[in-house]
Amino acid sequence: MVHADSFDGYNQPNTISTFKGNVLITQGTMKLTGDVAKIYTAKEDTSVDHIVVTGTPQKRPHIEQIDDNGNQMTGDADQLYYDNVNGVAILTGNAYVHQQNKGDARGAKLTYNTATGYMVGESGGAGPVTMTFLPKQKPLPTPKHGAPAAKPASSSNAPASASSAPKE
Repeated sequence: MVHADSFDGYNQPNTISTFKGNVLITQGTMKLTGDVAKIYTAKEDTSVDHIVVTGTPQKRPHIEQIDDNGNQMTGDADQLYYDNVNGVAILTGNAYVHQQNKGDARGAKLTYNTATGYMVGESGGAGPVTMTFLPKQKPLPTPKHGAPAAKPASSSNAPASASSAPKE
């Protein structure tokens, strides 16, 4: 589904449709936003082959998607190319990707596979590619609700430790 302030183009094979102003493209849990989007249809039918989203410094192209584990991936760049056939997003120009509960990546070009989460970063000579990995999250302690936890019935007869067992 595509929303925009205006568009021009054809819904025919091997064409380009241009959407301008407050562009929002959705497909499943994925959202693409930007100022201008060009949608290229396949040569043999009207399915979407790929999308190129551009923006302004104030409204850079943006992508977000919820993965199969319920974690959100977000990304911003000067240009966003989305290969609809292979499910690959290529973010170029000051690219930034955040993967919830995983970390962040920055570079001149980041290629992100929306199906697998696999990412490749390139600097393009514009400085280093950086990746920040988040530590594994520890589970939160169980709330006590003001009452002491009951001991399991089987533990009352068991020795407290191996050192309390009788010696031979």
